[in-house]
Amino acid sequence: MKIDLTDKTAIVTGSTAGIGLAIACGLAASGATVVVNGRTSDAVDRAMGAITADVAGARVRGVAADLGTAAGCASLVAAEPSADILVNNLGIYGPKDFFEIDDTEWARFYEVNVMSGVRLSRAYLPGMADKGWGRVVFLSSESGLNIPADMIHYGFTKTANLSVSRGLAKRMAGTGVTVNAVLPGPTLSDGVTEMLKPGADKAGKSIEEAGAAFVRAKRPSSIIQRAATPKEVANMVVYVCSTLASATTGAALRVDGGVVDTIA
Repeated sequence: MKIDLTDKTAIVTGSTAGIGLAIACGLAASGATVVVNGRTSDAVDRAMGAITADVAGARVRGVAADLGTAAGCASLVAAEPSADILVNNLGIYGPKDFFEIDDTEWARFYEVNVMSGVRLSRAYLPGMADKGWGRVVFLSSESGLNIPADMIHYGFTKTANLSVSRGLAKRMAGTGVTVNAVLPGPTLSDGVTEMLKPGADKAGKSIEEAGAAFVRAKRPSSIIQRAATPKEVANMVVYVCSTLASATTGAALRVDGGVVDTIA
């Protein structure tokens, strides 16, 4: 199976680190021209350098924009007016008790995790439909199905991603454009690694060992009994973005290591 995205332009939001950067690398390795996005020019430049170092001959450019705002989304669209592939990866998270989350925090999570994808999909999908081909992927989470008691606001936004992606898939029926959601489980992203590192260092364990211990304690239903790597999540996204996935749309594709205990 060979994934060839030559002549396709892919925008990956929030792609300066972690899962987003891994997705950008995977798409570049498959021949796509990749547009990297982050909030600062320095972060975007570092990510572009990482991609070109990892992928020989990578075609990559970057746009610094805060997509948690309507103005930031508009600036990205102005810089990159069209795309064949849109990966709505941008997201924020963090544990906080429900009774301590004020309206401002609810609004911030909604703007970043939900509205960034809504705004960009609204901007790019018509052009994809005109060309008769396109791919849109929303990065949801197993937390969108298993709402965490300590991150209800986060879980809510990830459920919203599922609703938007399913509805958009129906809206784009017959156009040659697919819309899907990918649901990672616990993943050794930069943020998770940073969270685990102090405890791992103190216990004399590797990050991978600390990640496995975290999964066993916090996600005991995991079948793989470890955290995934960003590349493992990226592999699913790259496939869904390919021409090979032409019959997959409106799907919620889990890369959760079996955390969600269901056969459907």
